[in-house]
Parts: sequence; structure tokens; C-alpha cells
Amino acid sequence: MLTINTILHPTDFSEASDYAFHFACALARDYNARLILLHVDELSMYVTGEGVFMPPLPPVVDPSLLQEKLIRLKPSDSNIKVEHRIVEGEAAEQILKVAEQSKCDLIILGTHGRTGLTRLLTGSVAEHVLRKANCPVLTVKAPNNPAKAATATTEKKQTTGTA
Repeated sequence: MLTINTILHPTDFSEASDYAFHFACALARDYNARLILLHVDELSMYVTGEGVFMPPLPPVVDPSLLQEKLIRLKPSDSNIKVEHRIVEGEAAEQILKVAEQSKCDLIILGTHGRTGLTRLLTGSVAEHVLRKANCPVLTVKAPNNPAKAATATTEKKQTTGTA
């Protein structure tokens, strides 16, 4: 059986991250694993013809507000051991760093499913983490219609008799 003692769930507070959070909580509960909730506060950058510059701008969001938002993420099962962390830097690199330092057995992150020009311009945090992580990575895409997904889950439970 796969041993999972520590699960890392990076969040950007998006719908995709919220959906992945529920998977992370379920697995943390089932494996009695520690759950690390991580938010990476990315530094602002702009690109010119001469290179990438990082201007010394004040943070866009007050760090204490980010901390409050992260702490509000609570598993429905109070027995799950949860740690909340906020770090600054480039998202994928910081996720990998925290996973390594915390000896995570699994990373569960939401993916926005961007394609084309948007993906080319913004890159893919999930793809970078998938390629470089030293542990398994589970990416979760939120359903296009959350109400439909909830109905399908309820119907499946009724059909199979599971709770």
C-alpha cells in the first residue's frame, strides 16, 4: 500500500484550487496524513525588449489578508492535521521547494486547463511541478459545470448505494 504521511496542497484561491482542496482533504483524512496548505505570493514582473525586470513595488495584496484567506480554508473533518504557509517567489519553484523541505509524499493542485496563447504567455505551474517534483503529483481540474458535477456525484452515490 502507498504510504502518504504528508500532502501539499498549493492554492491560488481559484475554483480549480478549491476543487483540488476537497481531494486533498479526503486523502489526508483517509491516510491520516498531515495537510500543508500553501499559497505562493508571486512577485510582480514586467517584460521589456531588454529582459525581465522586477520593480520594487509594494505588495498588491496585504500579506495579513492572504494569511486570513488561507486560514479560512478548513477541512470539514477537524481531525485532519493542517499547516498553513505563505511564501513569496515564483509559484512552481516555491511549491517544489516546500514539497522537498517538508518531505511531502504527494502534491495535489488544481489546474486551470489553459491552452494556446494564454498558456504560452503565462506558463503552466502545474506542468512545471509535474515535470520536476520528486513525489507524485495529482492535478485536478474543476468541472465546467460544478452543479452538474455535484448532481452526478449524488446520482452515483444513489446508484451504487455508497455514502
